Amino acid sequence: MDRSTVSSRSNRLACVNFAAFPLQLLLKRHPEWSAYPAAVIAEDKPQAAILWVNEKARRAGVRPDLRFAAAASLAPDLRAGVVPLHEIKKETAMLMERFRRFTPDVEASHEEPGVFWLSGRGLSLLYPSPEEWAAALHRDIEAAGFRAGVVTGFTRFGTYAVARTAKETVVFQDPSEERAAARAVPLGCLNLDRDFRDTLLKLGIKKVGALLSLPAGGLRERFGPKAYRLYRAASGDLWEPLRPCPFEDPIEQKLLLDDAETDATRLLFFIKRLLHPMLAALAGRGEALSELRLCFLMDRKIRREERIRPAAPTLDPAQLLDLARLRLESAEFSSGVKEIELTARGSPAAPEELRLFAQKPRRDLDAANRALARLKAEFGEEAVARAKLVDRHLPEARFIWEPLERVKLPRNDLNNLNGLNDLNRPAAKVVVRRILQKPIPLPSQPWFDKLTTLRRLEGKTRDDGWLLLGPRYGAVERLSGPYVFSGGWWNREIRREYYFAETRRGDMLWIYYDKVRRRWFLQGWVE
Repeated sequence: MDRSTVSSRSNRLACVNFAAFPLQLLLKRHPEWSAYPAAVIAEDKPQAAILWVNEKARRAGVRPDLRFAAAASLAPDLRAGVVPLHEIKKETAMLMERFRRFTPDVEASHEEPGVFWLSGRGLSLLYPSPEEWAAALHRDIEAAGFRAGVVTGFTRFGTYAVARTAKETVVFQDPSEERAAARAVPLGCLNLDRDFRDTLLKLGIKKVGALLSLPAGGLRERFGPKAYRLYRAASGDLWEPLRPCPFEDPIEQKLLLDDAETDATRLLFFIKRLLHPMLAALAGRGEALSELRLCFLMDRKIRREERIRPAAPTLDPAQLLDLARLRLESAEFSSGVKEIELTARGSPAAPEELRLFAQKPRRDLDAANRALARLKAEFGEEAVARAKLVDRHLPEARFIWEPLERVKLPRNDLNNLNGLNDLNRPAAKVVVRRILQKPIPLPSQPWFDKLTTLRRLEGKTRDDGWLLLGPRYGAVERLSGPYVFSGGWWNREIRREYYFAETRRGDMLWIYYDKVRRRWFLQGWVE
């Protein structure tokens, strides 16, 4: 049974097709090119492929898949430009926001830019008829400066196929009318593989209805699963539900002030504190800030709102803070601000902007290096040093101090041990063992000298009140060890038994018992 007959008249589905969507974006960017042959090229090179052309270029003989150099010889006044993917995504997101004013469920095609499906379920109270809904959609698209066909029907493929040929609005009253119109659509209007389309034309198959006359099994065996999927969608055997894109809520930050604030400079510092985590959240969603709303709550529940829109979506905090400073300088807060609320709206960001944001840390290394240079100039080159690991035997000798030339960002190489570099593996928790350059003698433990070994105490709880570092840290509650360390026979004999001592306060101390000197020492601690 054809699934399209199951659809009720109230369960409407609309397809909006922006013909040659990247070309429309190019002409919107350069409106003066409308009077000339125009084309979208893959890259800014003479041998770049032509992707989309307007009617003037088509009449001059320019066709997609030609090279730009060959197309320029056919149309000397050809205007061409590149439309990057991030610009297409940005405009797609903006159009989806416009469409959500007509329906909450909007799906954008991932295969064809400029194709959208909209659900008409539950809109009968807002729009008495599908014709009025489609007309309102079409008027809004024209107001945005685009050209598109709007088809209201019942199935995904039927509305899509007709929208590829429609110039304005088409409304189907029943599924059979939609099915008949879809079967009459030429295959050249659909987004088909070029070899598949040319082979069908050689067989005399030019329309969707003729394609459905072929045997499904033979079509799949000869042309593959993609052609078979098209066949099932056109015949109504393949039913796909609407997959609306999730709506991203705006990012918000609030700050309650202890005292009412009237100074614009101090308010700007509060805004700076809230802005950085908002930009990080936008970057995590692959977006840049397109609008920042500043809301100030003053005494007597007075609210003042300011909106900041950068020239282009950005993740640069300096640019946004400069705009906020200019806005605050012209504002007056005579009654004092009690609460600040920021709301950020984003749009798809360019990949290079996301990389710059990720590579630009909040710490200013240049400022740190300038500060170190001043310290060295005043106190000498040896005043600033860092610990460097060396190959030594004793723990306290496994590092030396060397002059620090420049500050670098810390790097966690725990996931790169033994040449491994698994980006999907979660980062390991870093446990730092701090080593004292000179071990500290600890108070002796009288009962220990009477025992022959500590091995029987390993992992057992003790309540003997041993205060390693005084009452501040609390008594030792558990010892883990021993970890035997011996050597030095070539110079001076060393025999140590290392333990991890957990105190009542929760500290983890790294201690050892020197069997030669018969004393306890603090080697360091674990954080």
